[in-house]
Amino acid sequence: MKKDIRFSCYPFMREKSSLVDYEIRTDSLTTRIGAVLPTILHDEKGQVVLQDLQVIHPLAYHVNGSVRGKLAITEDDLNWLSARYDFYVSQVKDTIQQFLLPQGVESAARLHICRSEAKKSYRALHKVSEERDIPEILFDFLGLLANVFFVMAVYLNKQHAHSETPFISKSYPMKKKKENNDEI
Repeated sequence: MKKDIRFSCYPFMREKSSLVDYEIRTDSLTTRIGAVLPTILHDEKGQVVLQDLQVIHPLAYHVNGSVRGKLAITEDDLNWLSARYDFYVSQVKDTIQQFLLPQGVESAARLHICRSEAKKSYRALHKVSEERDIPEILFDFLGLLANVFFVMAVYLNKQHAHSETPFISKSYPMKKKKENNDEI
């Protein structure tokens, strides 16, 4: 007798492959992106982020299915995401010269959660790569995506005049920048 589908939340749940963990992790990433959208839907200062997230949201599901199924992340997708990263960096470059605590207005705080989820997805993909070949573009996409979420969060905080809080590590002391020494 076939088991009733209502008792299965995901058809591959009992597989031993790390691919299952990756797919669940990227599903979580996609869900977190969806949770950011209502926080900026009516925010005039966040409309550029909203437009970008509306493109990124389905791409997160494409990165999910690109291992078990057909590769659905393209060079065009990666180039678009890279251009969006460059845009946000150009807006916040002075602020991101130091490590920042993940916080801020609600939409920014949720983007920091997305950043963390993208990093977890990257790590889960690494585990899958120990079992099978993985197209490098998926690693590039997830790594860049984490960085895009970071600069988006800083951008939104800046748009809302919310000050960033620098993090000074006690574990990893900062190296002093070398001064230009013109003496020979």
